[in-house]
Amino acid sequence: MTKLFAVVFFVLLGMGLPIWLVLGVSAGSMFAIEGKPLVGIAQKMLDELNSTTLLAVPFFVMAASFMQRGGIAKALVDVAAAWVGNVRGGLGVVCVAACAMFAAICGSSVATALAMGTILIPAMIERKYDRPFALGVTAASGTLGILIPPSLPLILYAIIADESVPRLFLAGVVPGLMQATIFILYVLWYGRRHNLAAEPPRSREEFWRVNIDAIPALSMPVIIAVGIYGGWVTTTETAALAAAVALLISLFYYKGFKASETLSVIGESIKNAGTIMIIIATALAFGHWITESGIPAALVQFIRDNGFSAWQFLLAINLMLIVLGMFLEVASILLIAMPILIPVLKPLGIDPVHFAIVVTVNMELALITAPVGLNLYVLATVSRTPLAIVIRGVNPFIVLMLGLLIAITYLPGISLWLPRLVYG
Repeated sequence: MTKLFAVVFFVLLGMGLPIWLVLGVSAGSMFAIEGKPLVGIAQKMLDELNSTTLLAVPFFVMAASFMQRGGIAKALVDVAAAWVGNVRGGLGVVCVAACAMFAAICGSSVATALAMGTILIPAMIERKYDRPFALGVTAASGTLGILIPPSLPLILYAIIADESVPRLFLAGVVPGLMQATIFILYVLWYGRRHNLAAEPPRSREEFWRVNIDAIPALSMPVIIAVGIYGGWVTTTETAALAAAVALLISLFYYKGFKASETLSVIGESIKNAGTIMIIIATALAFGHWITESGIPAALVQFIRDNGFSAWQFLLAINLMLIVLGMFLEVASILLIAMPILIPVLKPLGIDPVHFAIVVTVNMELALITAPVGLNLYVLATVSRTPLAIVIRGVNPFIVLMLGLLIAITYLPGISLWLPRLVYG
């Protein structure tokens, strides 16, 4: 039965069908062949979607749309430029810093790359930055959107693995800051080597004006952090609060769009969230069949019989996820692979929270790895640049991220230190 399932799945995938259709038809076919009523799939999907944690996904997507359209992204860029723009390659440093701040609010890599790319890529090109570098630093820094909390992939992982969302979010803080620091050091080196321009110095009055103007935007990460980690609100309530605050700030402070445009922005957000939810629904049915088929149990037994150690398993999984990331998007990989892999963690003594961050860094690589890296396509479209140039620009950052991935994989304390400090 497992071989038949693999044939059905890969044939449908090879036909180029949408991933949600591949997952749904594969699961439905297996249920039908086994003589189980298909209504069971629908019931399973409804049961799994009836999750308050999952409800956070559309709210965070909505918050990202408000921020992107409402002027919040520009305020973050301006305050980052005021603080770190006066060095060679300063706009590249600004890009990394602004992406990190934007990531601390929205939870989406694509939204982060799109918002920052719209503002910063034209500015870097105008200042004679090499186009591949400008696109590469933006695409790579945009991936921070799913590592620095809040993170939509970590919410999905929490649902699949039945883990604490706040604990997972905290686990992403130190790796996210490490990634941002590594990128900044590379940009500084690149800026000095290529004699890139620094941003002109700002007057004291302008410096303080920019900082004061950014206070509403900078308040959003504080609201999210205090809400979640202080135990005042749930993850879903925090997402709804972030969306509401982003809407109010965008409408009445930054005035990025008019009140009459609110419904169109919400409609766009719901459309994007709906795409994600359809994939989740079919993937949950897919995961249900995977679990009942005994594949995870067979994998656990195979690992035990062959004496695999934790480091060997993690190495194999990293290689597998890197390959999958070349062909599938983030949500699909998580929802296909995690139901199989998570049951293996406990027998090998691997902490599921640590594993979540290893997986997330792999998903970051997937976002900037051809041929299906979403950040590559988004920035190629925004900048009207051939995809090959964007790919050339991200290559140095992929090397840096691979080094970070190795460190996070084999030094679990990087991910687990902060959650243990806060929650024990």
